[in-house]
Amino acid sequence: MKAYKLGRRSKENYDTLHVDLQKIIDMALKTSQVDFTIIEGHRSVERQKELYDAGKSKIDGISNKGKHNYNPSMAFDFIASVPNKKELAFDKTHLMYLVGVFTACGNHLLNTGEITHRVRSGANWDMDGELVYDQRFLDMPHIEIVL
Repeated sequence: MKAYKLGRRSKENYDTLHVDLQKIIDMALKTSQVDFTIIEGHRSVERQKELYDAGKSKIDGISNKGKHNYNPSMAFDFIASVPNKKELAFDKTHLMYLVGVFTACGNHLLNTGEITHRVRSGANWDMDGELVYDQRFLDMPHIEIVL
């Protein structure tokens, strides 16, 4: 199986992340069968407000600090990277596969003591095992540290 590596954009965002998230991404690069791009790590308050105003976030960054607004960032957003098929970047099947990879890597690293935080996805905020359908705000391409 091919191990993927981070491209320029992903590396820039990776460098803004909490070390636990970096370790999860490192493991995912070695185990995933689908390549991915890290599209966001740390966000400025202005960027957070822009996403809030567009309805793409429930956190405004001013009255509520989002996980992306910490430094280092406690969250990242991703897309699937399938060669010559840009339409699959936000494809639900590919995103859910990657959610499974990231959360499984996070669970493994936590259980072996290599990281100290649990992670959750925007496809399962309440971490109850029911994916997508019981979420009030679905943010499938989002992984964050649980504080």
